[in-house]
Amino acid sequence: MSYTFYGLDHVQLAAPEGCETEALNFFNNILGWTEIPKPEALKQRGGVWFQCGIHQVHIGVQKNFVPAIKAHPAFHVQNLDKLRQHLQNNDIQVMDDEARIDEGVKRFYLNDPFGNRLEFLEWL
Repeated sequence: MSYTFYGLDHVQLAAPEGCETEALNFFNNILGWTEIPKPEALKQRGGVWFQCGIHQVHIGVQKNFVPAIKAHPAFHVQNLDKLRQHLQNNDIQVMDDEARIDEGVKRFYLNDPFGNRLEFLEWL
């Protein structure tokens, strides 16, 4: 082939208009992700961008927003149990993986403030 994929650059999650304050509180203050300044040409669209490890997560405003309740990004975490405790200490409901599909992987799910499903996992 004459082309090569390197992997993901960013993931975009949709959110309703006026989501920025709530997104900053959750993704920056609770998860600890660093906010990335949006390019000037995109600021008028609303939303907010974050750095998560080597990837970016973009929260974009969507008119007639409907949360993604099945489709989801999965975030690889070191010390998943500590993240779980931190989230629970901040009154974030965590849902355990009932299927336990992979031996050697721990995971849980949660909904972001807008109802989008997020997965967090750790390889053991």
